[in-house]
Amino acid sequence: MTDAPMTDAPMTGPAAELLPIATGRRSGVFLANELRRRPWLTAVTILVGAVAAAMSVIPVYVFGVLVDRVTERAPTSTIVTVVVVIAAAALVGGVFTALSTYLISRLGEGILASLRERVLRRALHLPISTLENVGKGDLLSRVGDDVAVMAKSVGEVIPNIVSALLLVVLSVVAMLGLDWRLGLAGLVALPMYVLALRWYLPRSGPLYAAERVAMGRRSEALISSMRGSRTVRAYGLEEAHLAEIDAASGVSRDISIRVFGLLTRFGSRSNRAECVGLSVILAAGFLFVDGSDLTAGTVTVGQVTTAALLFHRLFNPIGMLMMSFDDVQSAGASLARLVGVIDMPGERVVGTGRSPSGSTLDVIGLRHSYERNTSDPDDGSPRAHEVLHGIDLTVGAGETVALVGSTGAGKSTIAAIAAGSIDPTSGTVRIGGTTLAELGADEMRRHIAIVSQEVHVFAGPLVEDLRLAAPTADRDAVRAALETVGADDWVDHLPDGMDTIVGEGGHDVTSAQAQQLALARLVLADPAIAVLDEATAEAGSSGARDLESAALAATDGRTTLVVAHRLTQAVAADRVVVLEDGRVLEQGTHDQLVAAGGRYARLWSAWKSG
Repeated sequence: MTDAPMTDAPMTGPAAELLPIATGRRSGVFLANELRRRPWLTAVTILVGAVAAAMSVIPVYVFGVLVDRVTERAPTSTIVTVVVVIAAAALVGGVFTALSTYLISRLGEGILASLRERVLRRALHLPISTLENVGKGDLLSRVGDDVAVMAKSVGEVIPNIVSALLLVVLSVVAMLGLDWRLGLAGLVALPMYVLALRWYLPRSGPLYAAERVAMGRRSEALISSMRGSRTVRAYGLEEAHLAEIDAASGVSRDISIRVFGLLTRFGSRSNRAECVGLSVILAAGFLFVDGSDLTAGTVTVGQVTTAALLFHRLFNPIGMLMMSFDDVQSAGASLARLVGVIDMPGERVVGTGRSPSGSTLDVIGLRHSYERNTSDPDDGSPRAHEVLHGIDLTVGAGETVALVGSTGAGKSTIAAIAAGSIDPTSGTVRIGGTTLAELGADEMRRHIAIVSQEVHVFAGPLVEDLRLAAPTADRDAVRAALETVGADDWVDHLPDGMDTIVGEGGHDVTSAQAQQLALARLVLADPAIAVLDEATAEAGSSGARDLESAALAATDGRTTLVVAHRLTQAVAADRVVVLEDGRVLEQGTHDQLVAAGGRYARLWSAWKSG
């Protein structure tokens, strides 16, 4: 329903972990499986590409025949036949080349769409703790940069590679068909190409993988700084974060320069192979046409001409294949990063099918730790910082409990664990006597929902944005939810009412309005238990009361756990739980705690005095 809440112990340190990367073999298996899922399209694509390549070979072969006919003083009408054959081959070849490009793109786009959907599905199911450990930059670079690299390869690189590969194979077969000795002469260049690749691949593969990783770290440094820009400015950390971004960008730039230099040296080795291959064909042709008594006359001038032209025509496709390894390596690195996300083990709990017997929320013996950016001196393992120390808390059916405490007290961590967003280090959360593990991830969302301070308005019609919480809800139900949270007035004043396009590229809504939409989603989802993690913090003083009233209306009759950003929320709660350093310090009603003169009373006094 909303973005996940930030916990009380954010990640710190110079670099977050990265999501796993698949091996080259695993990436190949993935592609092979995807092709097997589309057998007919794959077969037709290869067949059409082979016909297109054959049509490219025919004009060269016919030209060699023409040379022999001219040598034999054939009539001038022979030229007409040759022109007709070349024109027909060009016409058929053009049609089949266009069809081949279309089929290859269709096949590739289908595989890419499947890959993108599977990566996104897995990413949306990643636990919040995993996202905190790896950072959002690495994930965003995969679903953004890596998918873009793959899309470019599918649309531009792969069609050219397939066409070039088929043309090379058919040209070699044609040369061997003319005369096996001319074919072998052309194949002399093959070991040079192989040696060039053997020199290039071991050096370029790690560089391309490192380049993609460096781009992920650069994205992480940039995105984390942008998302935390207020904190960065508040503590005067601009220069430190700029230096971090500059360092990450410098690493990415240096690797890209090394890649380009390596590619240039690879190109020179390919050019040498071309020179040697053509020279050997011409020398062999001279020997076989006009050489010694044993070899002279065994090959015609037309055949040598055809072989030389066929090999010369291979300069572009072979050069393209060799130079395309630049894009292939980059696409391979991106594919490995995307498949690595797909292969992450599933962590969604299926559940046992047991249903809650009520809407009471019980938190029992809750402990939770976050890894710190320091290591144990004995074994070098990351040290764990415990932020919750055996919390026991019960929220009765229909009761509203407010969590109050200073920053770092553990409020958001309790809320996230209670809502099932993160798993505790130890302890149990029960809904109506049923543990969250017994409920399972899907069933749990029917009974409990969380609204955090970080809400998101999705791009599209506003009514569809709200229906994300209840896809079957009709317009009347959506309208009623907006009225419940007091958002109907400003929605009615939008250009197209509930059909107004909001989110990126659409109508901008304020932070308070975004929170109202999040609360309206809560009403539509209609869970028995609601968790509000500072869900009214973005309202500011001017809209705080209206948003707090909206929260009260949205949670009316529900079991509610509130992380209170404003103590006015605590006043309205049935019970207040005061936390300090991950422990329950005191609890009771607002009036009871004020009369007790403890920690809450001091907080309330400071709040009233402004």
